[in-house]
Amino acid sequence: MSAQTLTEYKERKDSLETFYYIIEGDTIPREFIDLEEVVLLNKLEFTSKEDRRRYLILRRKTRKVYPYAKMAAERLQVMNARLETIEKKGDRKKYTKRVQKYIEGEFSETLKKFTRTEGQILVKLIYRQTGQTAFELVKQLRSGWRAFWYNTTASMFDISLKEEYKPFDVKEDYLIEDILERSFQASLLERRAPAFDIDFLDLKSHWNDQ
Repeated sequence: MSAQTLTEYKERKDSLETFYYIIEGDTIPREFIDLEEVVLLNKLEFTSKEDRRRYLILRRKTRKVYPYAKMAAERLQVMNARLETIEKKGDRKKYTKRVQKYIEGEFSETLKKFTRTEGQILVKLIYRQTGQTAFELVKQLRSGWRAFWYNTTASMFDISLKEEYKPFDVKEDYLIEDILERSFQASLLERRAPAFDIDFLDLKSHWNDQ
């Protein structure tokens, strides 16, 4: 069949693509679903029972606090978008205080029940989701977030609000990312893209080479 007698075009609706082959005037549809990329994860292997125990503890704590980091990032995104539309400084201050009270209502009682390690994981995941440390957020939004963080988190757990999330440099952060990826794929946690690019295959290869 010559190239002149075969053409192809497509229509796209949401994630369903329909391709049409036109062969000498006849239209033949061909449909397929455009699926998201899935990272195949190997079965976990541990060098000792103690390593396995530590991983399982980290998994439990990560799954517990991640939804709050995700929620905080979403609230912050909405707040920042809204602040951009408010011109008067006084109105911006009132809006920030109102959001802070709302966030406290959602988070405070739960955060007070977190352990120190859970609080530190939360701070790391806040960085993963926002690209800013909790300290930077406090400094940026001091009218509301300072009291919130220091009253419910740092003062209770003696944790570092300057902690960043570095899965390529810190082994625990890599394990947290592994836990998140496995939890996303198992639909145990709702995936939300991090504030910065994390290529899990590159990350996995990096630590396998260590």
